Amino acid sequence: VQLVESGGGSVQAGGSLVLSCAASGPAHKKNVMGWFRQTPEKEREVVAVIYSGYNGDTTYYGDSVKGRFTISQDNAKTTVYLQMNSLQPEDTAMYYCAADGSTWWEGVRPPTDVDFGSWGQGTQVTVS
Repeated sequence: VQLVESGGGSVQAGGSLVLSCAASGPAHKKNVMGWFRQTPEKEREVVAVIYSGYNGDTTYYGDSVKGRFTISQDNAKTTVYLQMNSLQPEDTAMYYCAADGSTWWEGVRPPTDVDFGSWGQGTQVTVS
């Protein structure tokens, strides 16, 4: 699976950005897609995750972004988006797109970075 992020940049506090992740590779290895972020001072943390089931898409958000960020994917599941609103300086980080084939953690615990096997190179988001 290859993941290529785009859309990062600099924005003032209160502003918005949309990140995109173009995903290629076997569909069964992209059953779940997610966005994570990391700064030099903090471990990589989950931002948002999306996966499809019988009842449509299911999403999960990290506590710090709930109500401000929205994850979505196109019908072909080749692109995942992260709409980021009301950005704050603490949202400054390198944002990574991730993919995996399994959602074994569903109902067990929240997803973490160790649950994802494929990663993009990252895109920097800076909020001032």
